[in-house]
Amino acid sequence: MEKSIPRFLLLMLFLVGSHFVFGQTGNPQQNKLPYNDPEFHGEIGRTYKDSKMDWPEYVEPKEGAPNVVVIMLDDVGFGMTSTFGGSVPTPHLDSLAGEGLRYNRFHTTAVCAATRAAFLTGRNHHNASSGFLPEWSTGFPGYTSLIPRSTTPISKVIKYNGMNTAWFGKNHNTPDWETSPAGPFERWPTGMGFDYFYGFNAGETDQYNPVIFENTLPVEPETTPAEGYHFMADMTDKAIDWMKLQKSISPDKPVFMYFAPGAIHAPHHTPKEWRDKFKGKFDHGWDKEREITYARQKEIGIIPADAKLSPRNENIKPWASLSDNEQKFYALLQENYAGYMAYTDHEIGRLLQAIGELPDAENTLVIYIVGDNGASTEGGLEGTLNEIKALNGIQSTLEENLERADEIGEPGSEPHVPVGWGLAMNTPFPWAKQVASHFGGSRNPMVVSWPKVIKDKGSIRSQFLHVIDVMPTILEATGMEAPEYIDGVKQKPMDGKSFMATFTEADVPEIRTTQYFEILANRALYHEGWVAAHQHTKPWRMDLAPGFEHETWELYHVEEDFSEAENVANEYPEKLEELKALWEEEAQKYQVYPLDDRGAQRLTVPKPSLIEDRTSFTFYEGAVRLPETVAPNTKNTSWNMEAMVETASGHKDGVINAIGGSSAGYALHVKDGYPTFTYNYFEAEVTDIKSSKKLPDGLAAVKVDFQYDGGGPGKGANVLLYINNEKVAEGRLEATVPARFGIDTFGVGVDTGSPVIKNYSVNEFQGRIAEVNIELKP
Repeated sequence: MEKSIPRFLLLMLFLVGSHFVFGQTGNPQQNKLPYNDPEFHGEIGRTYKDSKMDWPEYVEPKEGAPNVVVIMLDDVGFGMTSTFGGSVPTPHLDSLAGEGLRYNRFHTTAVCAATRAAFLTGRNHHNASSGFLPEWSTGFPGYTSLIPRSTTPISKVIKYNGMNTAWFGKNHNTPDWETSPAGPFERWPTGMGFDYFYGFNAGETDQYNPVIFENTLPVEPETTPAEGYHFMADMTDKAIDWMKLQKSISPDKPVFMYFAPGAIHAPHHTPKEWRDKFKGKFDHGWDKEREITYARQKEIGIIPADAKLSPRNENIKPWASLSDNEQKFYALLQENYAGYMAYTDHEIGRLLQAIGELPDAENTLVIYIVGDNGASTEGGLEGTLNEIKALNGIQSTLEENLERADEIGEPGSEPHVPVGWGLAMNTPFPWAKQVASHFGGSRNPMVVSWPKVIKDKGSIRSQFLHVIDVMPTILEATGMEAPEYIDGVKQKPMDGKSFMATFTEADVPEIRTTQYFEILANRALYHEGWVAAHQHTKPWRMDLAPGFEHETWELYHVEEDFSEAENVANEYPEKLEELKALWEEEAQKYQVYPLDDRGAQRLTVPKPSLIEDRTSFTFYEGAVRLPETVAPNTKNTSWNMEAMVETASGHKDGVINAIGGSSAGYALHVKDGYPTFTYNYFEAEVTDIKSSKKLPDGLAAVKVDFQYDGGGPGKGANVLLYINNEKVAEGRLEATVPARFGIDTFGVGVDTGSPVIKNYSVNEFQGRIAEVNIELKP
């Protein structure tokens, strides 16, 4: 059977065909983008016979400019991959490093959205208004998550200079209140300078049932998890197709690709064949794993011979002290986590193979950032099979998790490793994701390959670098400059600096001698070989805000102490005070204040919204894929919903309205003709309130009266169900979701993405939905 041409390929063919007519002139030396329309240099007579044409020319990249591919993984610790001494075989990353360079002192911000904003803009994350995550945004300049037009992403600079651009995978830089079909679309990838986008607009997505957008339109996977669907493979296919199309039409024209898998962020969705490869591989536990990785890192030269292993974290139990059940469950979670990394390496290997087959493969610059922060400990001290529950500040118990151990990595699960394994994956450094004070949160591996330029293959570079340095490096490599004005807006100065000199020289001086760090009040200041650090919050305690009354700073001489193993604050108090004062200067300069250590509480901070203060809503069929922030906020309040539906005998089933997914949410649906309200409380309690009567033929009203107990967030509720104003069911919820239903969306007539419940008789509603009215009560 012939394979049909994907829609985006047809679209690209049309765009390429039409560009000749509307193409702009070549690159005049102007200090602004986009360039002015070119002047006409032909001749215009009375008729075409005595006239001379002059076609506008294309904007073309500088001759010899490389293709640029930036790969950025998610939640991968420094000590996880075999390329950097870890226990997870990553042969394709190994191969890329063998052809290029490994960087062992490269840094991120310690959390995903902030790191990605810093990469895209070349500015420090607070300077790009991305001090934490969009869902935790506050209305202060460094924390709105609204990337300013004064810090325009690199994609626009590259696009305006004539290179085609594409983004695949995770986009966590569009605030979720702007990700509805109503936009605005300025901060979607296509509004940030990317010609094509295929991915999801959130910190994570269900890899088996992803919430995918193609450009700005929602799309559904063409196959199911039962048929082998996984988003990692899907996005890789799309990326390869896009790249091949570009080179089929214009083989000499360089392209820019940003490849950002959701892997290996939770939920750790790992195909069975890949998690089975690690059976028994981690039975020795997290303490021994740190020792094994540390020894291997020394052996292969990733860390200096005199580097020490940082002390074990006092918050976790020694592996030997755990019960048999604890060891069994925790090892299963780590096998699944490792399998996810190995599977991701396999898929990226397919992409790298396709890159190697390009006609200009030798002139392709690949910058592979292995994690946007350190490995995560957000799964809690005991791990979890429902990561969204943990992010709401509610931890699962070992007993709850053991009951579902067979589901690890399967569709419907949302597994995350316990703290001990997250810390082990960051060997030899202390702490983890979110903890920007220490390298376990902020130091990530990076591999750079550029066959045409890099001849010192397989070597290690040890200059202190930061993710803000990537954009200037790409601009230098492609012969572009960051202009003073883009789209008429004056640009902030670039905070990053190019490290391209390290491609050809091993011992060039460091470009970055000072760098501040801050996430959730976890703070650090690197300066000329020293680090001052204040560790403030625990990533697995999103319910706890420590306050600012008692703060202890540490000091590390990292020029001699590679792994931050020895706190020398007592020995060098004057040096510590010097660095603390320098941190204050940087914080004022880059709009870091006000510090805010609230975890899950920040989820409830009012955000900008298209719905403003509305309490009354009417939705129609087709209202799907609405992010939680533009849907009625039915949490922690009373509300009612009335749906007008029209059905015929034998065609009554399906979803009327749903929000959330397998982790948490609710659905008003009809099953076997009976209207049913299902509330999924983090999978721990799934309550069905089922009508005693079937839905009648013709037009009917189905109403839900949700009577909240009050008295604070997450309390219980009584739920009444009506058909045509006749009460047909009543039920009780002892607890409700306090902050967020999760990563899935709101929809009328269908439950897209990960389903709220597993046993719909039919998902898409079989009848007609005239309207769904929702009223929020004070």
